[in-house]
Amino acid sequence: MRFSSLGSGSKGNGLIIEEQKTRLLLDCGFSLKEVTARLFRLGLEPSMLDGIIITHEHSDHIGGVERLARKFDIPIWLTHGTLRGAKKSFSSLPSVNIIDSHQSFSIGDICIQPYPVPHDAQEPTQFIFDNGAFKLGVLTDTGCSTLHIETVLSRCHALVLECNHDAQLLASSNYPKNLKERIGGRLGHLDNIESAKILSKLDCSLLQHIIAAHLSQKNNTPLLAKTALSSVLNCSSEWVGIADQNKGFDWRQIV
Repeated sequence: MRFSSLGSGSKGNGLIIEEQKTRLLLDCGFSLKEVTARLFRLGLEPSMLDGIIITHEHSDHIGGVERLARKFDIPIWLTHGTLRGAKKSFSSLPSVNIIDSHQSFSIGDICIQPYPVPHDAQEPTQFIFDNGAFKLGVLTDTGCSTLHIETVLSRCHALVLECNHDAQLLASSNYPKNLKERIGGRLGHLDNIESAKILSKLDCSLLQHIIAAHLSQKNNTPLLAKTALSSVLNCSSEWVGIADQNKGFDWRQIV
């Protein structure tokens, strides 16, 4: 199994997961032109995608889904709540599959385990991708942890983990008070320290890759995120990857 990011942050998100002949896109917050260019950078074309899985209905995660799915006849998978929140965008797409956030399902060679997360959306869901031997866990757009989150993310071989902001940088920023409260609240986004706390509660004995994702360009830095996560893992900060807004990250192989 291998995975790569098209970009991660408030201006657009997209993660590619590939196992044998199956290629999935988790979210698409980029225009059709942009996502095509970003896929090309990874040696892919939109027609090579077998499905798009959607975490929730915020525009940085679904902004490019409708045009991409329609143009290339790509099926999508999402919860009922997410469909309700994005009904105007997806109601006329040719193949829309409703999933249960507690029920695993398969697409080609990949088994997908959804799990619910606390975020200010209709039915936000994150995912574990499993090829039978290795697991990739993804956790972004989450305001706080739960016991269920920590249970499903334990013993993953790779982890993409939100490090959205540094709490002090957010507090001293020029953001309006209500926006600060939304981002830092229980239904907002994880800060570096909270992400590190989650990581400290996981069984990381099988971990081969850790990627800090969804970083705020104004209220965080790669170094702060890397430092927070590496301190838990007792590893060099250079071992912690970053999902960049513009470049994402290149292919990572789980072996």
